[in-house]
Amino acid sequence: MRAGSRGRPPGQAARRAREFEAFVAGAAPRLLHTATLFTAEPPEANPGARRLAVHALAHTYAAWERLSGEDPYAYARGCLALRYARTTWYPRRLRKAPAGGALALLEPRERLIVVLRMFEGVAEEQCAALLGLPRERVAGLCAHACAVLLHPPRERADPAGAVRP
Repeated sequence: MRAGSRGRPPGQAARRAREFEAFVAGAAPRLLHTATLFTAEPPEANPGARRLAVHALAHTYAAWERLSGEDPYAYARGCLALRYARTTWYPRRLRKAPAGGALALLEPRERLIVVLRMFEGVAEEQCAALLGLPRERVAGLCAHACAVLLHPPRERADPAGAVRP
């Protein structure tokens, strides 16, 4: 019997690949939608969201054997959120502003927390632990973001005729 990669029997590697393919078929659209909400990109043109989703799936595949008994979607969502947090909270290069939509009104950290809390249904304590923030900070950011979404700032006219946010 010939061993597969890393000394595993060939049947085990094939089973692992089939399980992961089934997971991707079910979870990839939802992960991409979540990533699109994080980036506030339009759904039809979302290269940043696609990169985030691919990164999360790649990390999930690398950890697939260790995830037995755990929820692989929660792990992938955590990878997605952490990657987004790292790329937006610690800017290394200039990024263009999000294209539009209601979520584009929010700061990246607020958008991340609102999507995790309101869209994904992640508890405050879990968000805080995932992002390394105090629970009170997560609650405050979520409350502020919801207030901005419910009552968006109005545009005011400039005396010179230009419209300012």
